[in-house]
Amino acid sequence: MSRPALDAAIADAVIGIDTLWGGDVMNPSGVGRFIADCWFSDEPLPAAYTHAAAGPLRSSGGVGAGTPDAVVSDSYLAAVDVRDAIARVLDGGRAVGGLRGAYLEGLAQCCEVMWDLAMERLGRGPEVPYDRCVRTITGRAPEPSQPAAKRERVAELLEAAGHPLRGRDSLLAAVDAWRAARRVPAKSIAAVGDAFVAYYDALSARHLAPFLPAELARVPRANVRFLAIENAWFSGSMNYLGHARRPDGSPEYEATYELNAALEISVPEFQQLVSHEVVPGHVTTFAYLQDLFVRGLAGFEASVLTMNTRASVLFEGIANNAILIAHGVTEPAELPDRDLEIGVLLALLQDDAKNQASWMTWHERLPQAEVAATLRAECLVTAERADKLSGPWGRHPLLGRMYLPAYRAGTELVAELRREHPPEVILPALYGVRGLVDAATLPSVL
Repeated sequence: MSRPALDAAIADAVIGIDTLWGGDVMNPSGVGRFIADCWFSDEPLPAAYTHAAAGPLRSSGGVGAGTPDAVVSDSYLAAVDVRDAIARVLDGGRAVGGLRGAYLEGLAQCCEVMWDLAMERLGRGPEVPYDRCVRTITGRAPEPSQPAAKRERVAELLEAAGHPLRGRDSLLAAVDAWRAARRVPAKSIAAVGDAFVAYYDALSARHLAPFLPAELARVPRANVRFLAIENAWFSGSMNYLGHARRPDGSPEYEATYELNAALEISVPEFQQLVSHEVVPGHVTTFAYLQDLFVRGLAGFEASVLTMNTRASVLFEGIANNAILIAHGVTEPAELPDRDLEIGVLLALLQDDAKNQASWMTWHERLPQAEVAATLRAECLVTAERADKLSGPWGRHPLLGRMYLPAYRAGTELVAELRREHPPEVILPALYGVRGLVDAATLPSVL
């Protein structure tokens, strides 16, 4: 298969699956995006996006809607052979071989699971095993979370900060009180966000940039705008756009970050969120990959990055370790103050909550109310987060079975590799300098 033919197959497969599930990669808001996280090449969008049948499918919510519209789905699938495009990516990856081939094989295999989940939703295939969903994206069997050690450390730090504890209920009350005393005012989120973006960009200049090629120094790591969004089913959404161009034709590497207006978050947790979503997390990662693509150092697949795949496992792992990368440390206990350590531990406990929501919903088949109560008590998440993770996220036919376990898996992978390898080895590999990698292929470039 020629390179143009393989690139076309990648475009049709990723955008086809995205459209089938109701996603719109060109929507500037996270409300409308789904599998395809970005399209920042100057290539024309494929028929999988532009065909007349695609718009009605996107508008219907695709197969992820409460009641999928089979007629609309069939009209689209009669015009766009998504299944064949996935098969072409799989065959092309095997033919290419090497690092790129392995990445494309993993991409195609995740798309195969998403295709089978779509057919299940349409009543045209059996229920996709939960074990297959989790193994395909994370490379390991599903398992329950083990949040006890993090929870005990949070309790220890809260007691040291003047919050006496008398059992699990008092721990949750102490966490709520700690959050309330440090809550970011909703009307000040954009201003506080801008301040922390500048702070973590400066830290990244000290602890990340020196380990990367000099050519990346000119790439803005944090060209982002904060936006508030009402009634979102997510806590926040980083929307990497990458469409804007300077007069010389080079990218501006722009992104937005939409924050749920109802989100209750403390200042230390917000610091972790900024490092996760912006710098040196998602926005930085995508900006570096866009630059590598523009300079011909990464293939077309680097311009149409994805959620719900092995690449996204790695991206979430980088983002959840981003605050440690920015500070030049490998453990939360090494951060400069204990309030910040609490914030990071609570963020990591939210990763445990995401995985636990998936496990309890799809392995144990427990009702939402029981899942929510467990997430609140064991992972110390807010009531708002417990409701969202046990409900819209956890019970979603695709996100609940594939994506929620990806956060914890990626976080643990990146943390382990950062402990094993010095920054001059691990950081270039994480950010694509040694080739576009995912959670499965990253170890091969170390």
